[in-house]
Amino acid sequence: MIERPIIATDTGNNEVKRLYETAFPVEEQIPWDELMVLVERMPLDFTVYYEGNLLQGFTIVYPRKSFNWFWYFAVPEHLRGKGVGQKILSRLIDKYKEFTNILDMESPEQVCENQDVRRRRHAFYLRNGFRDTGVGRSFKGIDYTIMIMGKGSFTMQDYDDIIAELRSFWENMPKPSD
Repeated sequence: MIERPIIATDTGNNEVKRLYETAFPVEEQIPWDELMVLVERMPLDFTVYYEGNLLQGFTIVYPRKSFNWFWYFAVPEHLRGKGVGQKILSRLIDKYKEFTNILDMESPEQVCENQDVRRRRHAFYLRNGFRDTGVGRSFKGIDYTIMIMGKGSFTMQDYDDIIAELRSFWENMPKPSD
């Protein structure tokens, strides 16, 4: 598997953009052009994974001093359940093994159409060494649970801090149309 970082000025990101726009509900997406501005301005690790020329998935990690936030992780639908996500997550965990890492995911407890998918995803992260923090949030009608891997704990104050950081980047960035 080949890893390639994404930078905002890349022109060949259409396939990655399509995956981003189809893998996540609209409520969870930052408009692509604005995400590319954040990629340029923030210390984000946006990595795309290929097998030959075939896109296998991507990850976006926000590295921080106290913990890294595994922000986005997507595998094309036709490759899910075939070990591709496992391979990518294993590489990501190995890359950040010296750090505490967190992620948020749609709550497996919220009653919804894709509750079985959420439960499988939650079990996937548990199998890979993440544990529940007991911290959750709701955003645009979706409940999220926050999971952690590594030392320490994660509190609602930690969540508020990371959101404040993201908001400061977001509010201070020029919009793509500027």
